[in-house]
Amino acid sequence: MSKYTLIATAAMGLEALVAKEVRDLGYECTVENGKVTFKGDELAIARSNIWLRTADRVKIKVGEFRAKTFDELFEKTKALNWGDYLPVDAHFPVSGKSVKSKLFSVSDCQSIVKKAIVENLKKHYKKTTGWLEETGPEFKIEVSLLKDVATLTIDTSGAGLHKRGYRTGQGEAPIKETLAAALVLLTTWHPDRPFVDPFCGSGTIPIEAALIGQNIAPGFNRDFISETWPWLSREIWDKARDEAENLANYDQELDISGHDIDHRMVKIAQENAFEAGLGDLITFKQMQVKDFTTDKQYGVIVGNPPYGERLSDRPSVEKMYQEMGRAFADLETWSIYMLTSHKGFEQFYGKQATKKRKLFNGFIETDYYQYWGKRPPRKD
Repeated sequence: MSKYTLIATAAMGLEALVAKEVRDLGYECTVENGKVTFKGDELAIARSNIWLRTADRVKIKVGEFRAKTFDELFEKTKALNWGDYLPVDAHFPVSGKSVKSKLFSVSDCQSIVKKAIVENLKKHYKKTTGWLEETGPEFKIEVSLLKDVATLTIDTSGAGLHKRGYRTGQGEAPIKETLAAALVLLTTWHPDRPFVDPFCGSGTIPIEAALIGQNIAPGFNRDFISETWPWLSREIWDKARDEAENLANYDQELDISGHDIDHRMVKIAQENAFEAGLGDLITFKQMQVKDFTTDKQYGVIVGNPPYGERLSDRPSVEKMYQEMGRAFADLETWSIYMLTSHKGFEQFYGKQATKKRKLFNGFIETDYYQYWGKRPPRKD
C-alpha cells in the first residue's frame, strides 16, 4: 500500500535521470527542479535508498502548505500527523532554508517548527507534563520555504546517497559518486563494450561504471538513518537487500580501465576499487592522455579532466585538451564524453561536440561534451 509521499532530491540537470531510476523501480513520479516525487510503502523507502544511483537523498514529505506568518507556520505544522512517524522518544533536530519568502529568518522557522512538533507529540502521546526525552532514534526534519510555501520533510537516508562506502582515499577535487554514475548513464555504453576513463583520479567513474555493468545496487553495503526507526522493520531492509543481491549480475565480464598521470592517484583508485569489491574487474595504470592508444572497437571514453579554473593552470590544461584531441582523432568507432567548465573546450580539442548537456559539478557549472562514434554492427 502506498502510504508515503517520497521525494528523491537531485542535483540540477539530473532530475530526468533520477526520474528514470524511480520509474525503473516501479513507481510513478512527477519531476520538478531539484526533486522527483513519488508514492510508496515502507519497502519503497528501503529500495529507493539502496538502488538510486543519481539521487542525493530520499525524504518523506510530511506536509506542504502556504505560510506567510509565524502563527500560520506553527498551527499548520502542529496539525500534521507527526505521531505517525516519530516515536515518543524521537531525537528530531530541525534544519531549514528559505528562498523568496516572507518568513526569511531560518533560525526562527526552525524554532517554531520544533515547538509545533513538540506540542503535537505531547498531545498524540498524551503527555501533559514535562519535556519529551529525545533519547531515541534520530529523525532529521527540514522546513523548506519557497515563495511562501512550506514543505516539511524527514530525511530517510542520513549521509547523502553519494556516500557508497568504498572511498578510502581521494584527490583534491573528487567527483561525487552520484554525478559519476550520471556521466556513465548518459552514455551509449553497454557492459560488453570497453570503457575508459583517462583522468580517473581516485577511480570514481570506473567504479560506478562497474557497479552499473554488473547491476550492483550502489547502497547495498552501507547503512541508512531510517534503519534505526521502529516502524521500518529489519525484515523490510532484509527483503530489499535480498532483492538487490538476486538482481546483481556478478558473472558479467567487464573491460573497464582508468588512467591517471599521478601514480599516487592510481594507487588510491586501486584501493577504492578493492574496497568496493571490484578490484579484479578494473585495470588502473599511470598514463598521460596523449599516450592513449587502443586496437579495440566501439568503446566509450568518459572523462572529468582538469578545467583550468585557475588562470595559472589554463595554458597547460588547454595544451592537454589539444593533445587529447590528437590522441582520440582516429577512434572512429569510439564514443567520447568529457565534462569541463572550460568554454573553449571544443576549440582546443579540435572538434565540435555532437551534443552538449549542462550539468553541475558541485557549484561549478559545466558542459558534458558528447562525441558519438559509429554504431556497432547489429548482432544476429
